[in-house]
Amino acid sequence: MIRTLYHIEAPGTVPYANQSLETYLLDAVGEEECILYLWQNRKTVVIGRNQNAWTECRCRQLEADGGYLARRLSGGGAVFHDSGNLNFTFLVSRHNYDVVRQTSVILRAVQKSGIAAECSGRNDLTAGGRKFSGNAYYQGSRSCYHHGTLLLRSDKAELEKYLTVSQRKLESKSVSSVKSRVVNLCELMPDISVSGMKEKLLEAFSEVYALPVMTFPEERLDVAALAAYEKKFSSWNWKYGRNISFTCEQSGRFDWGEILIQLRIEGGCIRDAALWSDALDTDFIQAVQEALPGIRFSEDAVQQKIAALNPDTELRCQEAADISVLLAGML
Repeated sequence: MIRTLYHIEAPGTVPYANQSLETYLLDAVGEEECILYLWQNRKTVVIGRNQNAWTECRCRQLEADGGYLARRLSGGGAVFHDSGNLNFTFLVSRHNYDVVRQTSVILRAVQKSGIAAECSGRNDLTAGGRKFSGNAYYQGSRSCYHHGTLLLRSDKAELEKYLTVSQRKLESKSVSSVKSRVVNLCELMPDISVSGMKEKLLEAFSEVYALPVMTFPEERLDVAALAAYEKKFSSWNWKYGRNISFTCEQSGRFDWGEILIQLRIEGGCIRDAALWSDALDTDFIQAVQEALPGIRFSEDAVQQKIAALNPDTELRCQEAADISVLLAGML
């Protein structure tokens, strides 16, 4: 049971420091606590844990313009952050993790602002059929977080300038561009503001959990731990991942997300593999990537290796089947 609600705001707008605080709070949250963390990034493209930076973002253009590329721990797709975008994170122990309840806080806050909002698809919040919030999720061994965006007054021209959303994804949403798929809440309620939305979020947080909201104690923050996390998230290896010299690749889009598979084949064996995906389930994609190197590049060997991962949910069984089909198509 949750007995204490805390809120905390990021002191700055550099994404790596903000990611650092988010990850630290994941470690720090108590068994009977729920923390609502509010934060903003300046000119930043944030990609999912298993996404390929080079295919999701015009990285060189972004950095030449003084922007940042950031990779998060959670899955899902790429998003653009600027000063017109407010981000939220709910941090809670595993046994108190409740995505429906957490999402209701966001919906109630937006509705308090006079906007009819609803859940749509696997992780989007929409108003008038257009997306204003994308959500993603991360589960650690002891605690979890659920985070997302709120587009209030974001620069949609810059969003389209830096994001390179695949045509296959746009077609699945029946839209012609990423800009036409999203809506700023100020288009629906012109006087909406970041400060006003923060107030609505804290009000809704208290109402949904029927508890007062207190400020997270500053003395519980560890400066050295925060610095270590910031170093990790700002490193080239974390942001861009590794590139392999691949000999074949295959891609597909499914209900659970998009995936690009790259393999390096030598002597009839898979020597290296890279799987890039916006799937929300990051762990299974990683497990497949780590399982493939060293096996024969044959349909039987691939299917046996994936089956040996013992997909334990309906979603993972479907992911395993779809990935097996893609791999078979590379033979």
